[in-house]
Amino acid sequence: MTPTPIRVVLVDDHAVIRTGLEQLLGSTDDIEVVGAAANGAEALEVVRRIRPDVVLMDLQMPEVDGVAATRSIMSEDLGVDVLVLTSFSDSERIIAALDAGAVGYLLKDADPEDVLQGIRAVSRGESPIHPKAARALLGVRAGSSQVQLTSRETEVLTLVREGLANKQIARRLDISERTVKAHLTSAFARIGVSDRTQAALWAERNGL
Repeated sequence: MTPTPIRVVLVDDHAVIRTGLEQLLGSTDDIEVVGAAANGAEALEVVRRIRPDVVLMDLQMPEVDGVAATRSIMSEDLGVDVLVLTSFSDSERIIAALDAGAVGYLLKDADPEDVLQGIRAVSRGESPIHPKAARALLGVRAGSSQVQLTSRETEVLTLVREGLANKQIARRLDISERTVKAHLTSAFARIGVSDRTQAALWAERNGL
């Protein structure tokens, strides 16, 4: 039995990039492009209508940028994961995107196979982050005497330390599992860990 393809919407203001991505993703059996948009406003309309599994989101776009679009998509709890694909690796944009609810952050200079693997990782519930983006976040952490977590990130990390799964955390905080995952992605990046065990240890050491 053939598994259902991962349904993807492409969001980028450059038609040539959308076309290239569509050709790349169309070369696989397990990923299907089901829609495209040229800016954040169009993206929200397309996602509402199509309800894909993953949105591959550029950040710098006219009218409504990728961060604002990601925030809108996540606020409506449309059952979609947002994976950023951009040219920018500065910490401010990375943090803004993760804060908005993106669950992964890839750069356009990545190998094509890395983009495919990133989409597959998101569909498995993982949070792919380009090494250059991860280094930028770690640089922020190293340059700051104290990690700045949002109140919701703190709540989620506290419950991770208590051993709760995402579904239990979602029920406890009355939010969706996807929102929990987005908060975890952002928190993991801020504190410089890559899995729940490391996050739980960090939370315990830091008195959460």
